[in-house]
Amino acid sequence: TKRSVLPSSSAVNWASMFMGAGPELHGYTTWNSSTPDLPSKELSKDGIFPTIFQLLREADPKAEIGTFYEWVGIKYLVDTLAVNKYNQGINYEKYPTELCEKAVKYIKEKKPTLTLIAWDNPDHVGHKEGHDTPAYYHKLEEIDGINKGHGGKTMQEMETPFIISGKNIKKGHEIQASMMQFDVAATVAAIFKLKQPQVWIGRPIMEVFK
Repeated sequence: TKRSVLPSSSAVNWASMFMGAGPELHGYTTWNSSTPDLPSKELSKDGIFPTIFQLLREADPKAEIGTFYEWVGIKYLVDTLAVNKYNQGINYEKYPTELCEKAVKYIKEKKPTLTLIAWDNPDHVGHKEGHDTPAYYHKLEEIDGINKGHGGKTMQEMETPFIISGKNIKKGHEIQASMMQFDVAATVAAIFKLKQPQVWIGRPIMEVFK
């Protein structure tokens, strides 16, 4: 079980997941921040707080890195200059499988080193229909909100599952360590043996590895 940073809203937590630090350091403080509301403590050569995408790009200039998302706010947080492809799904209510189809095609053709796929439709349903409704569970049976919103200080909004699977990952292991949103970036960095920038505060969850 992973805790969000505060506020438990979208841009703040996506930024923390990608940037290995909280809003006090990366500066994105509201649900739709497209630029830092507070000056970022540090900027990369791309002019954005260091992201996992930038770290991988610097370590491996030939790496294939892709990002796929439905919520337009994602593009302001991933460091688009560090990725080969960033692609937004179009009208996910009308074409709910479009993003998945695009991502599958990309993965099969490019065999990327790292890919982000971020669906917004379950979040949209939660806002529109409400938390704990049949429509809500029909989409993905999980969301980061309560009632018809999120951003508050309830555990339903602040706790989300962290699930990891693959080569050299322990099977059936339940993480014992305390985990925060910014630890995701640190854990991905550990997979690629990347050196974290000093400004990151995320800790890799090493217990998941064999």
